[in-house]
Order: sequence, then C-alpha cells, then structure tokens
Amino acid sequence: YEIIRYIPDYRIIVIKSTVPIGTNSRLSNELARLTEIPFDLVSNPEFLKEGCAIEDFFRPDRIIIGTTSPNAAAVLQELYDPFVRNGKPIIVMDPTSAEMTKYAANAMLGTKISFINEIANLCDLLGADINNVRRGICSDIRIGYHFLYPGLGFGGSCFPKDVQALIRIGETHGYPGWLLRAVKQVNDHQKFTLQRKIISLFGEDLTGLHFALWGAAFKPGTDDIRESPAIGLISDILSRSGHLHVHDPQALENLKKIFGNQIQYYQEMYQMLENVDALCILTEWAVYRNPDIEKMLQLMRRPIIFDGRNLYECAKMTGKGFTYFGIGRGHPIASLPQILDEELIVEP
Repeated sequence: YEIIRYIPDYRIIVIKSTVPIGTNSRLSNELARLTEIPFDLVSNPEFLKEGCAIEDFFRPDRIIIGTTSPNAAAVLQELYDPFVRNGKPIIVMDPTSAEMTKYAANAMLGTKISFINEIANLCDLLGADINNVRRGICSDIRIGYHFLYPGLGFGGSCFPKDVQALIRIGETHGYPGWLLRAVKQVNDHQKFTLQRKIISLFGEDLTGLHFALWGAAFKPGTDDIRESPAIGLISDILSRSGHLHVHDPQALENLKKIFGNQIQYYQEMYQMLENVDALCILTEWAVYRNPDIEKMLQLMRRPIIFDGRNLYECAKMTGKGFTYFGIGRGHPIASLPQILDEELIVEP
C-alpha cells in the first residue's frame, strides 16, 4: 500500500511471496482505488529450496509469471532470460493460476513423500524392503525417483503450511480435499515413527535410558527445525524420563531455544555415543553417511540404531553387530524376539 502512494508513473509491482489464492486480484482492485497512476501487479512465485536458494535462483526449473498484461509479461521475460539459457521454460499465465501453481507444486511434493512412507509402513508389516520396492517403481519413467524417499515425513516452513492452506481453501469453497487430508494425516503419523519403534522395543517407561540423536533440522543444509520430527521425538522421550544427547551441524542453537538444559548438546558426533542405549538418526546430514562403525560399537552401551532416514544397509549393520531398524526395511519390532540383553535394568 505504501509503494503505490509514491510511484511517479507506470510501474510493475511483483509479488514473490506465497500468498493466499486470489491475493493478486484483491490487491489490484484495492490499489487501483488509491491511485490514478497505471500499474501492473504480477504474481511471480519463487521456488527456492532451503539450503539451495542461490543455486535455485540462478538455475531455476521454470519461471512462473502471473499476469494478464502483455507489457508486464514482456518486461519480466526479458529480466529472466539470462537465467534460462539452458532451455528451462518461462510460463506466462493468469495471476490466480500462478498463485495456485505454488501451492500445488508443494502439495504434490508432499503427496509423493506421504505415498512412499505409506508404502514403507506396509513393507515393515509384510517383510518387504522399501529400498528394493523404490528401485522397482521409480525406474518407471512415468514415476521417477524425485521426492520418493521414505523417512520421517516432511517438515520445514513450506510443505506442511501449503498442504494445510489448500485444505482450508477447499473447505472455504465447500470442497473437502480428501487426498490432501490423507497426505497430512500420513505425514502427521509418520513423524512419530521412531517413537513407536522405541516404545515397542523398550516399553513405555524410558527411565534411565540414554538416547543419542543425530540430526535435529528438518533436512540437511539448514538450521531450520520447524515441523522437524526431532521436536516430537525429544519431547516424547523427555516425557517418559529418558535422557537425550543431541548432535546437529547447524541446528543446536535453535534447539536450545526450545529445550534449554533439558537435553545435552554435542559439537562432536562420537563423544555423545558413550554409554547410550540407542542411536536415533533424524536428519540425513552427509557427515552421518559413512561413520566410524567400530568406534560406535566401542562407545555405545547397546548397539541399537533407529534410522529414520535409511542411511545404511541392513545387512551391513547387522553383520557388524548392530540391531538396526530403518523405515520400511521389513523388520516390524512387534514381530521380533526380545533383542535386549537379560540385564534390562538400567541405572538412572
């Protein structure tokens, strides 16, 4: 509103943020009442991933320009041409469609994540390995590999918000949004997968047990812990009187703002493993992908791993002496024999 009061002559105003669908139309009408100077309001949503924003800006998959003005479209096309010399498209459409495109893209990616997690959960129950299943389905060019990685669900500031926003938009217009509701329900359930596995193995009372967590950010490359499964896992273990040691290359300061001195924070990923009863992997940071296995075995009280990101091969880890639980690897804890040693009593 302030911009429109000070423009001296025709200007193009560009909205980059994710905004409620219909914002461009509403704002255009409201701004037109504030000035007689001509302007065009363009919806130009960004598609920048956290941790890769600069690279995504310079090498976009596509550029979306939402406008009904040929002049505004031509100006923005000229602006973006240097960034799409690799042949990626500049797509011009009406503003409402541009606004919907941003929501639909994030909802689609969230849908793919919830789908593969649903299949992974079935694999656990049926004794199949999701890694094999994933290779089998993703080699179909109609499906592809992108965003079909089983894990602990999607988090961050975009996917959960945008899926929920589309559900509410549908409700506002009398449409229930069955698929989007299912995507959200599967994701909400998936975030608590490690809690269920831990409780199935150790029981409801975790008093005296020590758990190491590798990773707190919702994904690698960022310190963002919004909607991270680590938040729920930490809260649940604390509520059951368990002890926590946490390492993350970037997110510890943000974690301290929530949990303060309730947990122990580590800058080094091995020291924290001393005398722990289990290791939980929540973020697929590169530093966790090829750990010193022998060092881990020496330090841990019980060599038990709950891998929420399927970083390791089951056969390799079990062959080294670990009890290993991934996501969808065909090993439901409820069907396993007792794997804890006879001395189940632990010291507080």
